[in-house]
Amino acid sequence: MKLVVVREVTEGETRVALVPESVKKLTAAGFHIAIECGAGERAHFSDASYASAGATIMPGASETLGDAQLLLKVGPPSLDEVALLAPGSVVLCSLMPTRNLQIVRALVSRNITAFSTDAIPRTTLAQGMDTLTSMANIAGYKGALLGAIELNKYVPMLMTAAGTILPAKCFVIGAGVAGLTAIATARRLGAQVSATDVRPEVKEQIESVGAKYVGIELNGSAAAAGGYAKELSSDDRLRQGQLLAAQCAISDIVITTALIGGIFAPKLISAEIVRRMKPGSVIVDLAADGGGNCELSQPGRTVVEHDVKIIAPLNLPATMPTDASVLWSRNLTHFLLAFWKDKTFALNLDDEIMRGSVITHGGEILHAATRSAMQTDGSTV
Repeated sequence: MKLVVVREVTEGETRVALVPESVKKLTAAGFHIAIECGAGERAHFSDASYASAGATIMPGASETLGDAQLLLKVGPPSLDEVALLAPGSVVLCSLMPTRNLQIVRALVSRNITAFSTDAIPRTTLAQGMDTLTSMANIAGYKGALLGAIELNKYVPMLMTAAGTILPAKCFVIGAGVAGLTAIATARRLGAQVSATDVRPEVKEQIESVGAKYVGIELNGSAAAAGGYAKELSSDDRLRQGQLLAAQCAISDIVITTALIGGIFAPKLISAEIVRRMKPGSVIVDLAADGGGNCELSQPGRTVVEHDVKIIAPLNLPATMPTDASVLWSRNLTHFLLAFWKDKTFALNLDDEIMRGSVITHGGEILHAATRSAMQTDGSTV
């Protein structure tokens, strides 16, 4: 089976879907691998390293995609890339299908089977395939560093001849993978950390990485499938807002990571909450890819409002492309080898992992949330 990897074309994307160590493993399993020239250079993987691992280096995207049976990517394929793929071929990437309906329509029209790693069920068997978790670890780590860099004071407590400097106070909103990693990183930097989550069952996890848990008693469960959170009732939202306002007012760094269903960011920090924060404090909005948790965030930009710096970075994993690519590549390799039978990529839609992650197949949209988004969008395939 011919597996191909091309250079990512999304602006700012520096990762590559497959690294040489995975090429070697997949080649040994029986895949024939072609890599577009320069596909890994922004992540510091040379063409020579791919060739040494057993890949064929192709001069351009059109030559690479022309007879591809399986395309691996980080982000969604472009419309031009979809047009170059043969009907019946397979794409494995983070499609984020409800955000990329035009691409989904193109995949359907070309009769291409597309699997989206962000839709892989978060089960024990699928842990090694979970790109969301791999990348959230990087985002949480880098987010805490950004907060420390942009803060106008020290993060750790320092005892000097001139007196003692007290540690910065860091407040983390959301205790998923990114939030927990942000907590652990801020603690390593010496911050005094507190954290909250609408799922009270994560209190123990928050405390296990060194933060103080703060939260409210909910009228109903806020846990959704796959370890995600769901929207709160109006009463719970009101009480949560009061808690967030109080905590943000005493914090030097606020890191937000909250997503509904792992996709959309609820607005948790209002302009009024920002106005009441300490001058010189910093908000790092790690939910900017989903629209942002702060009302004043401008995704992809850093702004100052009410003397508070609001950082809303997009695609933080791309700022650490070497390790991000290694983790991504290992996730995709786990997925491929799990369904590699007799040197064939076996489509088995009865399998929970494959059924959950398939978006398009046989000229149809099989993913329920994507079908629903298409209907809401008012468009047709």
